[in-house]
Amino acid sequence: MDAALSRTPSIPVSVMIFTLNEELNLPGCLQSLAWCDDVIVIDSFSNDKTRDISLAAGARVFEHVFTGFGDQRNWALQAAAPAHPWVLILDADERVPVELSQELGRILPVVPDQVGAFRLKRRFHMWGRWLRYSSLYPTWVVRLVRNGRVRYVNRGHAETQEVDGEIRDLENDLIDENLKGMDEWFERHNRYARKDAEYELQQDAEPASLSGLFTGDPMQRRKALKRLAAKVPGRPVVYFLYSYLWRRGFLDGRDGLIFCMMRALYQGMVVARKHDLRRGLKP
Repeated sequence: MDAALSRTPSIPVSVMIFTLNEELNLPGCLQSLAWCDDVIVIDSFSNDKTRDISLAAGARVFEHVFTGFGDQRNWALQAAAPAHPWVLILDADERVPVELSQELGRILPVVPDQVGAFRLKRRFHMWGRWLRYSSLYPTWVVRLVRNGRVRYVNRGHAETQEVDGEIRDLENDLIDENLKGMDEWFERHNRYARKDAEYELQQDAEPASLSGLFTGDPMQRRKALKRLAAKVPGRPVVYFLYSYLWRRGFLDGRDGLIFCMMRALYQGMVVARKHDLRRGLKP
């Protein structure tokens, strides 16, 4: 059945998907959104079939030059005019399981006005399986926002949010599974490393605080931990020991070992990029 014909306006949520050449990941994402009657694709001028796939599924498509995840999300929330007051933010390699969509339908009609956003847990899949331990699950992200109450700020390769109101937690997970393979993973993380290195150099002048480690907000704890980790000697080795031993990545078997090694290599890429930038060398 055509995805455009199967959509039912049963849950008052608009969904925004941010894309760049996502013809491989996008169909699975769109198929998980049959419950949504307002799917919006914000594309950064893809040169594959991303636009055609989106239109065939009944999505509204907008194109905008990408300058940062925070900038892109702020532009989209204003320019795309979501049909519903609540907006779910997705990347093309993410899927909404039935349990999460049912939770949205259950809680949003009765959510108090003081709530400005919801955070949820992202469940990372690779090689056809959930890497529960080596991906450091649960990773909390703010993805369900009340339009007009959230502003995004670029932070390294990613973004952070300024929320006007209370942030609550959702019970069910978001599924993250990129189907593009390891070559694309390293290409993408090479770009991310440059952005994170630039951001960390900007932050180096400010003292790292321990107070965030003891807050009840999991996102603030992760932010504080990353600030401290950026100053630790032997950062790739420390990350590997933390993820593989302390966070029990070994319980994911050989897949967990390889993934912890990949993530440790990424930490090394950031360190190398920072050194390169300090030395004033051009890429």
